[in-house]
Amino acid sequence: MRTKTSSSLADAFRAIVGGLLTLITLWSLWASLKSSPNPKPKTTAQSMPTTPRAAVDDSVNSLNCAGAAQGPNLRCDPLNPTFYDDPTFSYSIEKRMENWDEKRRQWLRYHPSFAVGLEERIIVVTGSQPSACPHPNGDHFMLRFFKNKVDYCRTHGYDIFYNNALLHPNMHGYWAKMQAVKSAMLAHPEAEWIFWVDSDAAFTDMDFKLPLKKYKDYNMVVHGWANLIYEDRSWVSVNAGVFLIRTPNGPWDFLSEWAKMGPQSPDFKEWGRIQRAALKDKEFPSSDDQSALVYLLLKEKEKWGDKVYIENEYSLHGYWIGIVGRLDNITEQYAKVETGVRRLRRRHAEKVSEHYGQLWEPYVESAGYGDDGWRRPFITHFTGCQPCTGKHSPIYEGDSCWEGMKRALNFADNQVLRNYGFMHPDLLESSVLSAGSRFYE
Repeated sequence: MRTKTSSSLADAFRAIVGGLLTLITLWSLWASLKSSPNPKPKTTAQSMPTTPRAAVDDSVNSLNCAGAAQGPNLRCDPLNPTFYDDPTFSYSIEKRMENWDEKRRQWLRYHPSFAVGLEERIIVVTGSQPSACPHPNGDHFMLRFFKNKVDYCRTHGYDIFYNNALLHPNMHGYWAKMQAVKSAMLAHPEAEWIFWVDSDAAFTDMDFKLPLKKYKDYNMVVHGWANLIYEDRSWVSVNAGVFLIRTPNGPWDFLSEWAKMGPQSPDFKEWGRIQRAALKDKEFPSSDDQSALVYLLLKEKEKWGDKVYIENEYSLHGYWIGIVGRLDNITEQYAKVETGVRRLRRRHAEKVSEHYGQLWEPYVESAGYGDDGWRRPFITHFTGCQPCTGKHSPIYEGDSCWEGMKRALNFADNQVLRNYGFMHPDLLESSVLSAGSRFYE
């Protein structure tokens, strides 16, 4: 577990932010519980049929699935038996996966074309409610948040899974992510990491790449502060709306322990009581995913906590209130840098955007993310805004949520549109575009 020495001023600031986030998150959880539908869907976790397999045809084996120069071979799946063919195999979050690492290695042996780039392969997973948003602007903003994630994934060559089905009949609201994450792991044995991003979070630095080498000894990465977990015992010491979880190295026991505190459990009410007793600032009675995560880190640090990286060196989760008012200044600072560095202004194909992201790094690595900094925040999270229902936290005034989301989404969109020759000159005007030639003069 990483810890960082904090000054008393930083601790005071974090305490203030922590109190504010507590009020916001309380409102968000209440709104989620109140508005989340809980239908009885037809979708259930399915086991594989027990139909006998045909004999393995030696003419279709892993040797025929070797990759070509262009990358993974997507048109070959040999008949060699894998975990998918096990009649007891299940996607259900309530069923433990045994010997996953060996099963995954076997699948990869039969699909050798996926070996190249394996350690950096990420699947982004996100989702929203199965029904239409009640607020008239809700579906529009949900679409824009999804477009933003698709743009980021296209830029970096990541696959994305967007789910709007209730995969478990009793795991709704903020608990619904658990089944989606497990299903994504099983559907993508070729991926090293699953990257969960809440529907109301936006990528606002399209160039930024996750520092995966930094996490080579960890199984999960979440934004937070270690001192708020282990000293203050605060339920807002981490944010469970954005996290990375590694596919190999035994995530199943951790996921099972985390998920068992959810509403599908007969002990759901008791888990809420246990969490309130363990976490000093948790005031609401029900068990939630974020409190459950902090509780696991507190109670079983050696088993789980030492394999969870608490990230606060960049904005894996950036609180929107401290970001949206600075976006115009950030744009100006980047433009100043470009004015003096011709190669940063060079027109280029979108497919090679990562190259230019690397070129930018020396110029922004010391720019900082705080109030006085001007580096683009990686992710801006609209905690408490509830864009689908429109029932934002009462601490936010007027249209601040709607305007903040417009500004952040257009700010991110400008980074994409410049490769197509256009931009939003006003971050509050989504439909107004102008030629983006000024970036390249």
